[in-house]
Amino acid sequence: MGVATLLAALLPRVLDRLPISMPVIFLFAGFAAFLVIDDFPDPDLVGGDTGFALHLTELCVIVALMGAGLALDRPIGWRRWMSTWRLLGITMPLTMLAVGLLGGWLLGLGVAAAVLLAAVLAPTDPVLATEVQVAAPSEETDREDEPRFALTSEAGLNDSLAFPFVYAAMAILAAGAAPSGWLGEWLLVDVGWRIVVGVGVGLLVGWLLRRLFFWTRNERFRLADHAEGFVALAATFLAYGAAELAEGYGFLAVFVCACAIRSGERSHGYHRVLHQFVEQLERMLTVLILVLLGGAVARGVLDDIGWQEIVIAAVFLLVIRPVAGWLGLLGGRTGPRDRAVVAFFGVRGVGSVFYIAYAFDNAAFPGQDRLWSLVALIVIGSVVLHGITATPIMRMLDQRRRSTAYRVHGDPDQAPFTPV
Repeated sequence: MGVATLLAALLPRVLDRLPISMPVIFLFAGFAAFLVIDDFPDPDLVGGDTGFALHLTELCVIVALMGAGLALDRPIGWRRWMSTWRLLGITMPLTMLAVGLLGGWLLGLGVAAAVLLAAVLAPTDPVLATEVQVAAPSEETDREDEPRFALTSEAGLNDSLAFPFVYAAMAILAAGAAPSGWLGEWLLVDVGWRIVVGVGVGLLVGWLLRRLFFWTRNERFRLADHAEGFVALAATFLAYGAAELAEGYGFLAVFVCACAIRSGERSHGYHRVLHQFVEQLERMLTVLILVLLGGAVARGVLDDIGWQEIVIAAVFLLVIRPVAGWLGLLGGRTGPRDRAVVAFFGVRGVGSVFYIAYAFDNAAFPGQDRLWSLVALIVIGSVVLHGITATPIMRMLDQRRRSTAYRVHGDPDQAPFTPV
């Protein structure tokens, strides 16, 4: 872990122009380490100690959600965030429906297991998708390119909006598929109450912290003047803990809290300080999870994978998400190339591992080992596929955008965002 953490500091500078991402390196590093050193403990993240995997991935996701919310420069609005709403309202349901039907058909999953699989694979990951997401906060709210903004904001919200369907899978497992046994309570509590509480707590905590950071009259307590980056961790835990205590969605509260903090004094450099601390912590946690995931592969998590799982993984990564993403963005702010990029880079990662660990920690689903192997295969496939393609595709898109902006505006550095 010492070597891996040191590499996490060095590799971003080395890999900046290469068609390979940091997650790919650490995945293979974990695989090699656990393959060579027999004395390492079993890193089976879900089949073994689900409590460890649950809390490790939980921590990593909430830290990443805080970073995603702090990085977004664009103020929240119906028209400004239209790509986000389309990805959440059209792409996500289409993806879940296709995954559930495919899993039930090829693997013979029951209704509860099929709904769980759909929920687990629904969220676009905010942890492993840094190469295709927005960078550090800036003062220019109209210069974020649509693909990076859409993928970042989608990851920030659908990581929490997939949670109701995990609860639906557990309710179906306990009460049966008949809606009369679970639907009413699910809509009232798991959809209505938990979402409202998550948004409300996130707004309240974000508003209070924003006042403390920027507007308190006592200079000793105006934290923005002291540039304490670790306060971002306090904001993360306060929002998450308060929402969970009120039986709301903590993931949603953290992202909303981050957006609320970001909306205060947008030009202040303290946002960069907070984001930088969160980014470093997220990178360290990501290294640990990827090393363990690579170790799980070395110790046989994919040994029982058959042709059905391989077909599902390939269809999901190459057909379901790209097609659903394309359909969801039709008629929006994106040009055809931007739309293709957003549709393709639906990275699956740590959020999926958390959800399946959470479900298995709270209920006994039939065929758990097979479900975990399939999810691990898709996460690993996403890490490799999107990790290798992210740098060249995003560089090509940026070059084409600069070329288009130059033809239209004369000076690409002064031009607003130009869809391509």
